[in-house]
Amino acid sequence: MITRRIFAGLCLAAPAAAAALKATKAAAQGSGYAPQKVVYHINYPGGEGDKAYRGAMRNIQNHINAVGAENLEVKVVLHGNGVDLLQHAQADTKLQTNVGSLKSQKVRFHVCNNTLRGRDIDFSNDLYDVWDDDIVPSGVAELSKLQMDGFTYIKP
Repeated sequence: MITRRIFAGLCLAAPAAAAALKATKAAAQGSGYAPQKVVYHINYPGGEGDKAYRGAMRNIQNHINAVGAENLEVKVVLHGNGVDLLQHAQADTKLQTNVGSLKSQKVRFHVCNNTLRGRDIDFSNDLYDVWDDDIVPSGVAELSKLQMDGFTYIKP
């Protein structure tokens, strides 16, 4: 008797589970892309008017637009000259808007502690919207770790 009830319950639950799985796949495929994990690597100067930084953030936003924020986990690793992006954002409201918009879509910015120490940067005073949990020991080591964790590497 119990076996029949279990079997009957499974028979009733199976179509619902299949429908939920199908809906999840359909949501991911609505854009034509499956869920993705990516790490963007920024270690270069922004150039005149921070054009390179603005371009990198535009690439990230375009990626989000194509795949859908719900199907994308994005991390940005900043080290060396790339840390200047958040340093320049302290005084540049357009950069602040770009960074804030990406963060509101769950993009995480990871800042290299080696760079902070080497350049004597106090992240709480010198960088825009950076917190303790945004600091990683080494930007390069973080890139390697994330790739080992299945993140696709992108250098815009």
